[in-house]
Amino acid sequence: MRFLHTMLRVRDLEASIDFFCNKLGLRELRRRDSQQGRFTLVFLGSGDEGDTAEIELTHNWDEKEPYPTGRFFGHLAFRVEDIHATCARLQAAGVVIHRPPRDGHMAFVKSPDGHSIELLQKGESLTPIEPWKSMPNTGTW
Repeated sequence: MRFLHTMLRVRDLEASIDFFCNKLGLRELRRRDSQQGRFTLVFLGSGDEGDTAEIELTHNWDEKEPYPTGRFFGHLAFRVEDIHATCARLQAAGVVIHRPPRDGHMAFVKSPDGHSIELLQKGESLTPIEPWKSMPNTGTW
């Protein structure tokens, strides 16, 4: 058995692609529009060799209201090379760091649709630094 993808329903496809691709750094791998079903599927991945994990963004064209957050969804997790630099880059792009990497190892942000995204430091934790070390949590994740 092999993990294939996680599907997330999104209301604003362009805002979601901006977040996942332009800000988080994923790549669009393929896209499929269904006129009959009135939806678009966009598959995203890291593009790293050997990394087959994907996120499927499902955009139902006629959905006008935000999708309710279900407790069945926890979060998506991504390993990053430098948790401090990643959080600084995301924050500079306007992304709220809901759980800062105070420990030099873990942070949480949210997508435009409120999906929790966990960022984990590759390898050993980095030495905690400011502004993250003393930054409080914001909201929920």
